Amino acid sequence: MKSVADLSRRIVSIAIAAMMIVGIGSLTLAQDKGRAKDPNEKKKKEELKSVYKKWLEEDVSYIITDEERKAFKTLKTDEERDQFIEQFWLRRDPDPDTPENEYKEEYYQRIQYANEKFSSGIPGWRTDRGRIYVKFGKPDEIESHPSGGSYDRPSYEGGGSTTTYPFETWWYRYIEGVGSDVEIEFVDPSGSGEYRIAQSPNEKDALLYTPNGGLTLAEQLGMSSKADRINNPFGSQTGQMFGGRAKDQPFERLALMADLNRAPSIKFRDLQVIADVPEIATDILPFSVRTDFFRMSSESVATSFTMQFDHSDLSFKNQGGIYSGQVNIYARLTGLSGRRAGNFEDTVQTARYGEEQLKEGQAQRSIYQKNLALPPGRYKLDVVARDTVSGKTGILHHSFEVPRYQEKALATSTLILAASVEPLDNKSIPAGQFIIGRYKVKPYVSGVYKPGQNLALFLQVYDAEMDQSTLQPALRVEYSVSKGGQELFHAVEDGKTKLGIIDMKGQQLVVARAIPLLNNLAEPGSYTVTAKITDLVSQKVVSPQAQYTVVSK
Repeated sequence: MKSVADLSRRIVSIAIAAMMIVGIGSLTLAQDKGRAKDPNEKKKKEELKSVYKKWLEEDVSYIITDEERKAFKTLKTDEERDQFIEQFWLRRDPDPDTPENEYKEEYYQRIQYANEKFSSGIPGWRTDRGRIYVKFGKPDEIESHPSGGSYDRPSYEGGGSTTTYPFETWWYRYIEGVGSDVEIEFVDPSGSGEYRIAQSPNEKDALLYTPNGGLTLAEQLGMSSKADRINNPFGSQTGQMFGGRAKDQPFERLALMADLNRAPSIKFRDLQVIADVPEIATDILPFSVRTDFFRMSSESVATSFTMQFDHSDLSFKNQGGIYSGQVNIYARLTGLSGRRAGNFEDTVQTARYGEEQLKEGQAQRSIYQKNLALPPGRYKLDVVARDTVSGKTGILHHSFEVPRYQEKALATSTLILAASVEPLDNKSIPAGQFIIGRYKVKPYVSGVYKPGQNLALFLQVYDAEMDQSTLQPALRVEYSVSKGGQELFHAVEDGKTKLGIIDMKGQQLVVARAIPLLNNLAEPGSYTVTAKITDLVSQKVVSPQAQYTVVSK
């Protein structure tokens, strides 16, 4: 009987345990069910969803590209959206080495300013003026007519006097992706304070629909009718007496509207990402780069980066029987500490060739030069170049040291191996690529020559002492070429032959020489060329050198 009682107690215990398990499970399910119905949690999810919607449709609606918008809408999780937003701002950060994102901070400051200044029943950032300000920042000039009133038209608007609605004209010297000399006119025909972008100068004319009111000079003389202006809402004055501006023509105005509506471009950002990669495995685009230095002061050195692209490595695009190639460049400059020292990006466009010139053109080369002022020190240049026709990409990491020039110490610039040296008109010294003082010097970047070419040399000389008898520096300039330690060529420059220059005008001293690669200088191999500069007054000597290679034809 005892065993039966024990068995009964065990059965009861098991049943109670089972009931407890079922109860706990039911309680858990009830709690889960209760949480699912929690209105606060649902509200939080909706608020979180609205944050991303607001970011997409309000915060960045003017600057996000179509590709970015499409990509954002495909994201499934909030974590992915957060990462996207972080990368969105990083792609626009002008200086990633600083903890602040200057672009992001300025962008939200623009929105705040637009809301304060341009609100008119709707938030300021939604107005036309707000949109332009948020996208492109403060204009370089503003012409404001807040009350409208009497207005004398300029000649390019047809001349004559009229009365206008309130209007403003904003002028930008340059907008990336839009162009130079950008003029945007805003008109408030309702007087409500909401200015709208005008597609024609006639939109501000309050007397446009008033018979015989506010006539242009051509209309006063019967050369045209006001109906012509009314029926021509997009363009310049019809039949006006004076020539209009090119940017006021219908096509130009429509093109400007399209450019202003487009999201600001992120120029060559894909190339910037590639610059972080140590090497590229496939589709390599070869190119060369050299660095040259010219003294500006003891703390500032003009540094020239010259890149050379052989046309034989590029692909040419045929457009109507005209062939041309194009390379996009992104370059990043980093100091020894790893801090960003600057960057630049540009496009190199080859010359255009006809069908019969193409073969000859593919044997040519294109060079590009960028000049920056840098303090002395060590730097690294990361350059990415992409052939826009073939898609081939090349990357080059180039380390160099900007020299420190001491005051009142005989010194020279880099000894440049040049493709050409041309003196310029002293009356008008232009600036830009390849301009060094009074000369246009195109470096021969690769340093690889063929027999028969001229080895052109160019350099500046600094702080040579004056000869008191002539009040001019007195220099002895010698050139030598050696191979394997053996001197093969030596010349003393006197400045009297067509092959050499000694230019001592003003404070800038220039020496240059052309050495034909003939006879023993035409044999394949590596050579060293030396320019020995002796100051005959102080007896100081400097001897800059450069290396080059001769290959067989």
